[in-house]
Amino acid sequence: MDDLVDPIVAKAMRREALTRDEARTVLAVSDEGTLELIAAVGRVRRAFFGNRVKLNYLVNMKSGLCPEDCFYCSQRKGSDADILKYSWQDTEEMVRAADQAVARGARRVCLVASGRGPAQRDIDRVSAAVREIAARDVEVCVCLGLLKPGQAEQLREAGAFAYNHNLNTSAERYGDICTTHGFQDRVDTVNEAAAAGLSPCSGAIFGMGEGDEDVIDVAFALRELNPDSVPVNFLIPFEGTPLAGRWELTPLRCLRVLALFRLVFPDVEVRLAGGREIHLRGLQPLALHVVNSIFLGDYLTSEGQAGDDDLRMIADAGFVVEGAERSTGPEARHDLVVIRERGIGTDTEGNT
Repeated sequence: MDDLVDPIVAKAMRREALTRDEARTVLAVSDEGTLELIAAVGRVRRAFFGNRVKLNYLVNMKSGLCPEDCFYCSQRKGSDADILKYSWQDTEEMVRAADQAVARGARRVCLVASGRGPAQRDIDRVSAAVREIAARDVEVCVCLGLLKPGQAEQLREAGAFAYNHNLNTSAERYGDICTTHGFQDRVDTVNEAAAAGLSPCSGAIFGMGEGDEDVIDVAFALRELNPDSVPVNFLIPFEGTPLAGRWELTPLRCLRVLALFRLVFPDVEVRLAGGREIHLRGLQPLALHVVNSIFLGDYLTSEGQAGDDDLRMIADAGFVVEGAERSTGPEARHDLVVIRERGIGTDTEGNT
């Protein structure tokens, strides 16, 4: 496998663009060869980002009741998912959530609201929160859907650093996951944000029935947008949504997708995002050898891994939280030492 992957890794180290055939080679690595792939791609990650992991935190400002019909989303029109539904939270509540995240080491706070796109009163409301949170010396990323002319400039003037709008899947497959807007609408919004001086953040979701060519298509389409950060999500198949029955990913498949994105974006922030816990499972720490950024704690409508467990995972894998001067792991883990009180020698069944 070294003969196939090493030249691709060398290209990424030189920031040279992969070809489609090279991308196919990465995704076609066998399960048996995936650990070797991760070790090789890890050289790229460390060359550009060292041993740092950037923490990001999501603040869901308004949950549910979205008029768009994105099939993967628990907040979509027609969703029967049993999620929290609430209207706009006040600025104080948003700032309180952000302060808690910053105290745990978050370097970016992502303010998100469901909907097709913001009205002017929404821009005003979010701008007030942006001004408060940006004063904490933290990056503020905003995600409000499709932007109208001039709105990105207003967010930037309020202190927003970045704007997120994911492409999600390939242009060819976009109609299979959403009918209320198109792929080009998303491309246009990312470009609108970048033109206004906001750092472009755009990524994808996998596990929605896409094939290798679709994975490559969306990776290369994102490359054309020249984003500063690329979140990689894995489908959370909520009951009550059209994709509820999709459970097609394996942990090793997820690692290969992440490896491809690191090679396509060698010096760009690649963020391990939604669905990592349920699809990578015990292999989450291996993903840190590819990505350089994760979300801390919960997502928009689903719970994530406990923040303490995230911090321990980062430290145990040999990484440090960006901005921290040393390992964030505790010096002792006495909680892991549990006296056996079941099985042979007791009246209780053993742990089998």
